[in-house]
Amino acid sequence: MLYHLLYWIEQTYHPPGFGVVKYLTFRSAAAAITALFISFIIGGKVIAMLKAKGIVTVYREGSPEKHRMKAGTPMMGGIIVLAAVLVPTLLWGDLTNTYVQMIIVVTAGLGLVGFMDDYLKIVRKKKEGLIGWYKIVGQVTVGAVLGAVLFTMPELKEIGANTVTTVPFFKNVEFDFGWFYIPLVIFIITATSNAVNLTDGLDGLAIGTSGIVAMTLGVIVYVSGNTEFSSYLNIINLKGNGELIVFCIAMVGAALGFLWYNSYPAQVFMGDTGSLALGGAIGALTVMAKKELILPILGGVFFLETVSVIVQRLYFKYTKKRYGEGRRVFRMAPIHHHFELLGWQEPKIVTRFYIIAILLMILSLTTFKVR
Repeated sequence: MLYHLLYWIEQTYHPPGFGVVKYLTFRSAAAAITALFISFIIGGKVIAMLKAKGIVTVYREGSPEKHRMKAGTPMMGGIIVLAAVLVPTLLWGDLTNTYVQMIIVVTAGLGLVGFMDDYLKIVRKKKEGLIGWYKIVGQVTVGAVLGAVLFTMPELKEIGANTVTTVPFFKNVEFDFGWFYIPLVIFIITATSNAVNLTDGLDGLAIGTSGIVAMTLGVIVYVSGNTEFSSYLNIINLKGNGELIVFCIAMVGAALGFLWYNSYPAQVFMGDTGSLALGGAIGALTVMAKKELILPILGGVFFLETVSVIVQRLYFKYTKKRYGEGRRVFRMAPIHHHFELLGWQEPKIVTRFYIIAILLMILSLTTFKVR
């Protein structure tokens, strides 16, 4: 909104200096600064409000014993994250751009699903929160809307890229999902939102890793939307895709701002309100940039967390059926709890996961040239 106002002033009255609003680099930087300011301005107030209303976490049986000390920490801090991501995007993004419209819909939609889950769990004291199938329906609906819009998007039809994705490490190789494209988008949105949700188990782990991934995606959408860069890298040129960098960098700013409160020992947890929204946004960005197949690399930390849970459950069921008692591959899943039970300190686990995420970020970017 602010972008459109400043652009109108620049076009109508031509005041000096206003021309910078046309540049993505300026608006991305402005979005990051705005996100940080929002986090710092409302963060303390939101935390105080959550405490006053008794919206706090409780110790869950089966969690590591060390987590008892976390009981009483305010939950639903994802409200801070959502405000710090969406408001800068609304202020500095081009709201006539379909990609921008869809990333707002996905983030807000899954944020609402997460909010309902947190509300029922913490405020209404319903142990399971939002019924599992209801949560899945929400994720599927959001994914279906995004898939349908991209499937019919005129700009993508012009270049024959509606259902196409690029293949990492291979030059001039594209894969067309055809009629399976919308189910693919639904799967990605559901999987990534749940994967970030699973990762959100240690102070600062999910938000910090999401910020690293968002920074990488900012680079990817920028080069995808730039004619010269996309031609040089021999990737699909997606007109208007570069506008998503405003959202990506706002997400980086929001991650840094929330990490101020969420780093060890955490003053607030983001809950499903934040984790589902961030995960869905990451999935949506890879879909809109036509880089879906890079997700297992770029989101490797989230991928590992999810696989550890699946392996643990399948192996437990298999051994229980075969030997009469369930056995485990990890001491506890998701895998970050496994390292906790090995005696690693929480900050050390989080820092090492950050290092892995940065290495995977570098690897993801190298796939554009190592082909």
